[in-house]
Amino acid sequence: MTLIYKILPRAEWDEAQAKGRFEGSAVDVVDGYIHFSTAVQAPETARRYFKDLPDLIVLGVEADDLGAALRWEPSRGGDLFPHLYGPLDCDHVLDARDAPLGDGGVPDLGDLK
Repeated sequence: MTLIYKILPRAEWDEAQAKGRFEGSAVDVVDGYIHFSTAVQAPETARRYFKDLPDLIVLGVEADDLGAALRWEPSRGGDLFPHLYGPLDCDHVLDARDAPLGDGGVPDLGDLK
């Protein structure tokens, strides 16, 4: 089991749940895929891109459930990051938890596995 994570504003998750699918945040739409991070990558993603942003959610998704639409591609520092080319069906989300701001305004993602 390989869990991957998506950090996003609660309002975007609420909207996705109403539709049954998440089509991406603004940066995802521009880039053409939904950005995910592994448990190891997610804290740095939170620090770089979500610092001081309130009311965030972190979604946990099983990578294998996403099929061929999920690609592992080089990004920050040459690490392979999971990118989903297509919408995320809300049924694939195994965990959705609050990511309150912690020390220095960085979202606290909790214990990611």
